[in-house]
Amino acid sequence: MAKKLINDPLEVVRESMEGVVLTQPGTAILRDRTIVVRRDRLSHGPNTDLPVALISGGGAGHEPAHAGYVASGMLTAAVSGGVFSSPSVDAVLDGIRAVTGTGGALLIVKSYTGDRLNFGLAAELARSEGYDVRMVVVGDDVALADDDENAGRRGLAGTVLVHKTAGALAERGGSLDDVTALARAVATGVGTMGLGLTPCVVPGSDEPGADIAEDGVELGLGIHGEPGVTSVDMAPADDLAGRLVDGVVQDRGFESGAHVVALINSTGGTPPMELAIVARAAVKLLQQKGIRVDRLYQGLVMTSLEMAGCSVSLLATDVHPDLLTLLDAPTASIGWPSRGASDVPGLVQVEVPAAAWSPQEEEGVDDRICAGGIERACNALLAAEEELTLMDKVVGDGDLGTALARGARSWLGEPQTGDARHQLRALAAVVRREVGGTSGPLYAAGLLRAAEAVGADGDWAAALQAASEGVQELGGAKAGDRTMVDALAPAATEATAGLGAAQAAARRGADATTSQVARRGRSSYLGDRVKGHPDPGAVAVTVWLDALSD
Repeated sequence: MAKKLINDPLEVVRESMEGVVLTQPGTAILRDRTIVVRRDRLSHGPNTDLPVALISGGGAGHEPAHAGYVASGMLTAAVSGGVFSSPSVDAVLDGIRAVTGTGGALLIVKSYTGDRLNFGLAAELARSEGYDVRMVVVGDDVALADDDENAGRRGLAGTVLVHKTAGALAERGGSLDDVTALARAVATGVGTMGLGLTPCVVPGSDEPGADIAEDGVELGLGIHGEPGVTSVDMAPADDLAGRLVDGVVQDRGFESGAHVVALINSTGGTPPMELAIVARAAVKLLQQKGIRVDRLYQGLVMTSLEMAGCSVSLLATDVHPDLLTLLDAPTASIGWPSRGASDVPGLVQVEVPAAAWSPQEEEGVDDRICAGGIERACNALLAAEEELTLMDKVVGDGDLGTALARGARSWLGEPQTGDARHQLRALAAVVRREVGGTSGPLYAAGLLRAAEAVGADGDWAAALQAASEGVQELGGAKAGDRTMVDALAPAATEATAGLGAAQAAARRGADATTSQVARRGRSSYLGDRVKGHPDPGAVAVTVWLDALSD
């Protein structure tokens, strides 16, 4: 069974909606129902003086849809069924009764057979009780044919654009006729296409609802874990995003010069990093087609539990004269992705500010002794790359040897000349750029301090002491913490007695780390397991320090 943070599979929807109510100010849940409502819009019958109510819902598992959109400026109520199951007719009717008054109600329904039937019948029953109820069905899935012989197009993430625009119009006092006309225009105009990378598992089930190949992608996916319209091989994000954008653009008939709103939705398991890459690709492709993006939204809008995947929704800006104003209108919803990027002209880049000092400036008198020492230290680190990497794999993340070697290669590829201060500052710049992890910043800080302390006369003992202090201040480690400081600090202390004394002190310090428990860095998570192994960072100090006298 898939691991999920739930209690009882039979109570997952109710408990989830209770959590939403606790998070979303101004909402309540109907007793013994899975219906979330706005507390300021409660009805006592069809004659209650209330503005237009917006009611949506469907199966659970699509959070934040739909309860996360119950708030000022969006939905008035959300009626939930079980996971991926339509709510009952009676549940929808309860939702209508709870929030509908003189302004009437608009039901916004995703185009699935169960939802259409149950919401539709509930609307008929509510009308018989004196409520003015309309219904708009959203079928924005462009992957399916739109004809009368099939079940028709499914409702996907584009439904939320209907929620937002209709909700904003209702909030500012629009009539039921006007709100319905707007909702119908947006529902008709929006197109969505999605893809899935991994399947999802319904709470309480042992198996996923769809079988997605390890190296495959399902295109034209619905939101209930069902298979897509077609399967394709895994490909780079730009290629997959291009398929989605092309599908919607072709179906909607967008041409160069068109203005659109774009919504990039995660199906649940796709993190913001990947979703942003999809958004980037979508905007670039639209701009290549001459289509201007007036608003860009991204986030978890209409999900399918934990399914990894995404969808792209596009809506022509001209479907309503106030569309952008309605999208920009405030809402208290916890689910709506705030204000979208406005008038997206393309990626805006600014120049990187120049450094106050650069390796090309103030070289001074060439210090060949310093240059030779740095060259020998770099070659020693290259020779020790494999050994340091193996050491670090035992007690760390295995990248120390590779990282230091990368910095060494970069320096040897373009060595700097000039006085010692200039060379050390140039080396710090190389290390800062090329050496990753914690070592890069620490070595760069130490080299900068050394450059300030070495002076015109080449006071290398002072330089080493300053480097040690800089590393300790930035990293927070001290001798005994099992880090590079255990070799560097004693070497700096003994440096006034000569390079040989400093080298011997560094080796003693590195050897002592074999019996120490790490208090800093990734090794600190391993406890006593690091004992018997020297600290790779301390050993690395002995490698380059020993090379200075060769």
